[in-house]
Order: sequence, then structure tokens, then C-alpha cells
Amino acid sequence: MTIKERFKRTIEYFMKNQPSAETELIYHEPYELIVATILSAQCTDKRVNMITPALFKKYPNAEAMSKAEPEDIFKYIRSCTYPNNKARHLSGMTRMIMTEFGGILPSEPELLQKLPGVGRKTANVVASVLFKKPVMAVDTHVFRVSNRIGLVKNARTPLSVELQLTKNFPPEIIRQAHHWLILHGRYICKARIPLCEECGLNDFCKFYMWKKNKLKK
Repeated sequence: MTIKERFKRTIEYFMKNQPSAETELIYHEPYELIVATILSAQCTDKRVNMITPALFKKYPNAEAMSKAEPEDIFKYIRSCTYPNNKARHLSGMTRMIMTEFGGILPSEPELLQKLPGVGRKTANVVASVLFKKPVMAVDTHVFRVSNRIGLVKNARTPLSVELQLTKNFPPEIIRQAHHWLILHGRYICKARIPLCEECGLNDFCKFYMWKKNKLKK
């Protein structure tokens, strides 16, 4: 099966089974999404969604959070991973939004990456979800699923996966494809015990074929 055919089959499957996939982070405005996305690094969306209501009640916008010290923010996010680092990032990020961007979250990934705590993945999530940019954010789920299915070749870094996926998914569905792969990795193609028998892609998944051949030996 060629790469083109593999992408075609993948798109057809998700279009049929998950046509409206979207982020599971709960947010109501741009400020809330970038905060939630920073908090979600190496932390589950479920945990982040438990943390953010109290956090946003205390700091309802970037201006309010920009006036807080990291130790104040820490009190509200202590149950997430790396709370000390993330508190510093949130403080610095909101201050930069206020001082360098006039209180408005930039829409371009390159500008977003200037904000403290915002790497390429976070910038692409925000640019994709909020501003409809055709960019692919690669987290651990996207990285794993793409390699297992065989959508990428010799892709050993998130950037390599991003470039190959962006090249082969049509621009108009890149945003959607990001959520397809994340959710598939979160609930079906799990890291430790993938639910291969329940997967609708197993008839052409390279990992599944490898696993079957291994069991035959």
C-alpha cells in the first residue's frame, strides 16, 4: 500500500466515524485555551479541566493573571504535572501578552512561540484550534499513532512527523486530522496496551500486521 493510499483510507475511516472530532480541553476564549494547553503538557485533559474552573474564576483574563506572582498561580494548579514551572510560564506568558501584544493573543505560530511556556506543539494547537491555521500539532499520541499506522516513514522526531503529516493531509483537514489522531491514541491506540482488535484501521496498520506476524512465530 502506498502512502497516498494509506492516507486515503485513514481519512475515509475518520470522516465516517469521527467527523466532528475536536479538543477535549474546556475553554471559552483564546486566553483560556492557551492557559489550558500549557497546563496539558504531560498532563491529561481531564485533570486540566478539573483545575481550570477555579483558576479562571480567580484570573478571568490575561490582564488579571499578568498581575499575579507565580506562587499565587501555583496554588490553583498544584495538582497538575510540573506546577512550579507552569506557574512561572503562565505568569510570564500573560505578562508578555499584555506588554508586547497589547493584550491580544497572536495568531501566528511563530509569534506564539515567543511566549514563555509555548513550544512548537502548543503554538500549533492554539493556531489550529483558535485561528484555523493548517498546522499540525504533534504530541505523544499523534507521534505514536502516525508511526504505528504507517502514515510516516523514519520519523523519529515530532518535527519529522509534523512535516510528513502536513505534506500528505489535504490542508483543509489538517486541523481535523490532529484531533483524529490524538483521540485515536487516547482511547484506542494506547501506548501500553493498544486495543488493536477494536481498531477500524487494523486491516492496513503496520503495527498490527507486525504484531500478528510476531505471534505466528
